[in-house]
Amino acid sequence: MTQLQQAGAGDITAQMQRVAQREGVSAELIRQELAAGRLVIPANRLHLAGLGEPGAKLDPCGIGRAVTTKINANIGTSPVSSSRTPSPGQGQQRELVKLQWATRFGADAVMDLSTGGDLDETRRLIIANSSVPIGTVPIYSMIAAKAVEDLTYDDILAEVSAQALQGVDFFTIHAGLLRAHLPLVGNRKMGIVSRGGSLLAKWMVHNGRENPMYEMFDELSAILREHDVTYSLGDGLRPGCLADASDEAQFAELDTCGELAARARQAGVQVMVEGPGHIPFDQIQMNVARQQQICDGAPFYVLGPIVTDVFAGCDHITSAIGATAAAYYGASFLCYVTPAEHLSLPTPEDVKAGCIACKIAAHAADVARGLPGARKWDDEISDARAEFDWQKQFQLAFDGQTARAIRQRDMDDDADYCSMCGKEWCALRISRDIGLKIPSAQKPQDRT
Repeated sequence: MTQLQQAGAGDITAQMQRVAQREGVSAELIRQELAAGRLVIPANRLHLAGLGEPGAKLDPCGIGRAVTTKINANIGTSPVSSSRTPSPGQGQQRELVKLQWATRFGADAVMDLSTGGDLDETRRLIIANSSVPIGTVPIYSMIAAKAVEDLTYDDILAEVSAQALQGVDFFTIHAGLLRAHLPLVGNRKMGIVSRGGSLLAKWMVHNGRENPMYEMFDELSAILREHDVTYSLGDGLRPGCLADASDEAQFAELDTCGELAARARQAGVQVMVEGPGHIPFDQIQMNVARQQQICDGAPFYVLGPIVTDVFAGCDHITSAIGATAAAYYGASFLCYVTPAEHLSLPTPEDVKAGCIACKIAAHAADVARGLPGARKWDDEISDARAEFDWQKQFQLAFDGQTARAIRQRDMDDDADYCSMCGKEWCALRISRDIGLKIPSAQKPQDRT
């Protein structure tokens, strides 16, 4: 039985217990949310077992509104970067570095979106070295050896099965993009910006047939159910610019995803639904509410949203603004965006910047939602600041190493002020000295 089926039967599994422990909630709450389809635990049975590799054993995490907001980091090779790599294994090692940086800086899950080099070996190495859930877009590997137009149903099923056997925890499957939706893209400024969506659109146009992912959805569900892989229903028609946001094409696909989410649950398969994309800030609440209604509360996995199109090189910031709003209004899973978005393949430094920006968005939303314990971290570092306890601040800061380095540019760690104001201009010191703030049992200093 899958996690979903066991939850529905009233059973609490070790995975549910682990999620409850990590979140500080009851295991029964996790079971109820999972049974209702409002929470998923992406955990392929083989990845849980460890796959016989060091470091490969999965530490399950929960994604849903009853728990903290989770973030995902995308990594993976590209044809360009792979062709410039001196040796075949160097590109794979670079992706392992990105995996390490992603998990170090807060990624709760990682997607391998490799399109260059040995895709199978890259995926194997990433899973073998990851304790967080790993997702993929199987169609990328399907076209490694043949043109997308030539893909057969057997090719698709074989690749999905092979990746499930490797231990992939969740699959992005663009099953909601139908032939009937393609004419709706005609008035867009940027058309289809999803790689998976564009590939399947090309297949449908060339073959004159319906999306094979939609037609084979039951067969795909059987494979996912066997290994307890989670669906991440892809948004092949997500908007790639503000001008295309919230259009008929986007919502037509969302309606189909709502249908497929219900079918996945009926098949015993966990499911979440992917969302936009580039969305003006004022449309975020409506988009999230619409998804939650159409998909019956299935966890919403959003890319950003990116709230403006003009800040190339800074899209980790524009996406964090949108992600905070999305998570506050109902999204459960945030896909990071790096400074390299729209420009280049991310470096490890880009991965770090993207993770931190996305983690800020997730935590800010959790605080605003009033999740139990979410603000405890903030209050603890505020206490340390009030006490001028720099060492405690560095310990509590999300990236304490960077915080310490910035502090030490001008000042020693033991000074009870910073270089912004200096000792005599420090507002906190002045407040304390006149008796407005007396940290702990300390009394104002007699400075006469």
